[in-house]
Amino acid sequence: METTKWPAITGLVVGTILLAREIPTTFAFDKPVHTAILALLSCAGVLIGGSRLLPKGAGRAHSGANYDSLPLEEIGHAHASREPSPSPADASVPVSLRELRVIFLSLALAISLRILILRQLLLNTQCARLGWEPLIPFMFALWDYWTVQRHRKQAIQDNLDRSAYDDIDHHISQAPYRYLLASFLVGFGGLIALSASSGASSTVICSASLRNRWYLSVSQLAGTMLDIVILLCTSKLLNRQDRRGPSGTALRFASVGFAALLSIICLAFVGGIYYLIADYDRHWISTIHPHYLSSALKLNVLICLAMISAIVSVFHVGVLTTSMVTVFCAVSTLTTASTWTNSHPFPPSSSGLGLLAIFMMIIGFAAYFHVETSSEKSVFSIQKTFTKIPSWFYVLLLSLFVVRTGKWATHDNSMSYHPIDILMFEASAVHENYVNQTQSSRTLEEAVKNYEKRYGRHPPPNFNFWYSYATARNSVVIDDFDSIHRDLEPFYSLTPEEIRLRTWKLISNEWNNAAGLSIRNGEMTVSPIVPGTHRWMLDGVMDMIKPFVDKLPDMDLAFNINDEPRVVIPFEEAESINSVGSTKSNLNNKAPRPMFSGGRADQWKAIPETPLEDRVFTDLGGQRNFYTYSNAICSSDSAARSRREWDRAGMCTSCTHPQSLGAFLANWTTAADICHQPDMADLHGFFISPAAFKGTHNLYPIFSQSKVQGFNDILFPSPWNYKDKVKYDPNDEYPDRPFTEKNNTLFWRGTTSEGISKGGHKWNGMARQRFIHQANDASRTAPKQALLLPQSSEKNSKLNYEMVPAAKMKELMSADVRIVREIARCDGADCDEQFSNFSPLLEPSDFQIHWKFKYLLDLDGAGFSGRFLPFLESKSLPFKAALFREWWDDRVTAWQHFVPLDIRGHGTWATLAYFAGIEGEINGKDYKVEPHEREGQLIADRGREWAGQVLRKEDMEIYLFRLLLEWGRITDDARDTLGYKKYL
Repeated sequence: METTKWPAITGLVVGTILLAREIPTTFAFDKPVHTAILALLSCAGVLIGGSRLLPKGAGRAHSGANYDSLPLEEIGHAHASREPSPSPADASVPVSLRELRVIFLSLALAISLRILILRQLLLNTQCARLGWEPLIPFMFALWDYWTVQRHRKQAIQDNLDRSAYDDIDHHISQAPYRYLLASFLVGFGGLIALSASSGASSTVICSASLRNRWYLSVSQLAGTMLDIVILLCTSKLLNRQDRRGPSGTALRFASVGFAALLSIICLAFVGGIYYLIADYDRHWISTIHPHYLSSALKLNVLICLAMISAIVSVFHVGVLTTSMVTVFCAVSTLTTASTWTNSHPFPPSSSGLGLLAIFMMIIGFAAYFHVETSSEKSVFSIQKTFTKIPSWFYVLLLSLFVVRTGKWATHDNSMSYHPIDILMFEASAVHENYVNQTQSSRTLEEAVKNYEKRYGRHPPPNFNFWYSYATARNSVVIDDFDSIHRDLEPFYSLTPEEIRLRTWKLISNEWNNAAGLSIRNGEMTVSPIVPGTHRWMLDGVMDMIKPFVDKLPDMDLAFNINDEPRVVIPFEEAESINSVGSTKSNLNNKAPRPMFSGGRADQWKAIPETPLEDRVFTDLGGQRNFYTYSNAICSSDSAARSRREWDRAGMCTSCTHPQSLGAFLANWTTAADICHQPDMADLHGFFISPAAFKGTHNLYPIFSQSKVQGFNDILFPSPWNYKDKVKYDPNDEYPDRPFTEKNNTLFWRGTTSEGISKGGHKWNGMARQRFIHQANDASRTAPKQALLLPQSSEKNSKLNYEMVPAAKMKELMSADVRIVREIARCDGADCDEQFSNFSPLLEPSDFQIHWKFKYLLDLDGAGFSGRFLPFLESKSLPFKAALFREWWDDRVTAWQHFVPLDIRGHGTWATLAYFAGIEGEINGKDYKVEPHEREGQLIADRGREWAGQVLRKEDMEIYLFRLLLEWGRITDDARDTLGYKKYL
């Protein structure tokens, strides 16, 4: 066994580093008990199987190496001139069979309890605090000092040849507190390093009314104590002597393996009981997703490497050295990786404090092995790690310090310009470019040529009627309808006959929640199976189509009557599907057919009187769907499919950097892409628990009012806005005064309609609830948020981010963000918890009250928000945070026409501070930031003017007219030969 010491220590170092890199993004923590059972089974198999390869009767000679008892002979020898000889007290006390049983059962029970505590913490990571694990070596050293070392007398050796330095070194290395000081530096340095690198907190709600909130901190401490118990029991089993003589090495390792098997039995028993009583979790318990399986197997290999190496290391060098190596490697890996990836001013980090903490750890780690090499062993050591510390050890520690010093020296938390000034400037250029390229056509001939150049095919039949319709209504947008072509291009992979069949399947079963609209000879009829509650929606669509219905071919259309989008084509399939559409050019046909085919009405099957029983969708209502359904739009190597951000306590900075400039959302389009944002799985009700979500991975032609970017629904203008369900209609009681005369407040009223929460605290990640919680923080549990503040009162002072409590934000700025009427879409305890957090609930108010306020917050519901277009029409400034995208998304420019907010909400207060200004004391220092009222009014005026040009009801009609002409061609059997060509 002596030959296994260094392979074990090496395996411990490598395994710990790899685990520290793998654990933060593993899917395996979705099912921690399943993962733990798999890991325990694997480790037990290795231990028990490996023990059969070891000698059965031989054990390691202990010869006083393991001090389980107090060496009483040294007490009272105040002037010993030499090291006392070992006495019988130095020998290990034989352990009785009964004591072994107690240790064995304690180990199995401690492992089981530790896993159950881990599961509880993972359910509420947003409430967890910094763990105590870095202090484990210090606790061992403290125990060693208290029980043994303080009773020892330091041997005095007179050596006239030693220098003063040697005397000091000898004194420290023999002092009773020698391990205490080194482990203190490593442990507390580790805590400080982890705290300094933690960055900004997530906005997921840690509710004050959560039943288990109060004992999460206690559970974390209990988990650390159980870690200590597990290490101690393992050490006792590995280094024991029973009364019959030295225990065989094989039996020692096998006993640890059998303890792991016993803990599996305990976990299975508890899990079985939970399965029987928690019916709402049975599907989750019994369903194993491929994402989880592959991640769990990978993590299982790393856990086995680290755990088996740790067990063998405990056997050779004891628990103190093993825990020191583990803590140092884990903390160094986590903090260095965080420092390397988070090099931006936001989120603000204490890089200097982090460097100091790492320096403390390096000094403590080096001092520990120096002392261990040159002194007696502790009560927890077996044999020395080094006989002489090699030079490469110091080189590695020095390299770590140099790397961290370099990152600290190059890190700058300050900036010279406010990001919003830059974003507004860039937005103006983006919008100007859009205007120039979308209205370049001045005649029908130019429009046809630009269409052919832009889309690689002839315009559809009746394009001339569309052009006349658009120009007669003064449409600003003539050439840029890219969103239509993005939505329709995949359908070129289906034959017209298949599209017609799939449309018929959609509208022939009421369960599909797809309303049918038939167009025949310029007349429209609604499917008889449309629910009465949604008839208004089809009426709105017909009103939109009515002015140009006589120019449309005969066809059936399927409209999604749910708020949520429906169609997701997996990335691998979408690539081939889209390539078909992109190659469907008919420009080589110099004489395209200018009319749709005749007899189209007979090609569409009649809707049966008895609804079909076949269902084309899967009901995903109330279920988490990001990893089981929605992320299929992403490539296999994307973050959304390869990483799981299970820790909801911290903000995922790698998820926000691509679309952010500091705390501010810079790119509205990139922000809609979920493929680099795996944390979105826990940040929106649509992904957490949608109320009515029926989806499919097959390409079905359904028209929706909004969708997640990458979904394959076909967008059309919303009847909600066309029918003025909410309307910009100021009156004498609620006039829309000039921007400067409005109340300097961020205003929102609404309900908790984003998703459904019927157990499991699912509401605490939903966007509406998170924004409401930040704005009010009645329970004082909202995390600190960043403000960008000047370093001094000078005019051109540099800016720094300061983390400010949410309650303080309420004192500095005005936000009136409240729920009206009642907590919706919840059940049981989840209703009570939300009521407790968001009270008082207000009575509904007139929609026109919004115009009293300068800043209007717009948030998603179960689908798109119907208020945004009225907000744009007003003289107020809209702040918008959204997952869903609508038909107008290409037309409106963030920071030019509205203020975008990240769906996480971390930049909301900083953005409001820029426009509204702040004055007051923050973190002990007085600040006064002048409001940027002129910039706010400029964006509001630009948005109002632009909405009056491109978001009118006439623009909705123009968009739908062109969309249906394109759809008419796609569903025509002769689509490859159809096209309009003005200059024939």
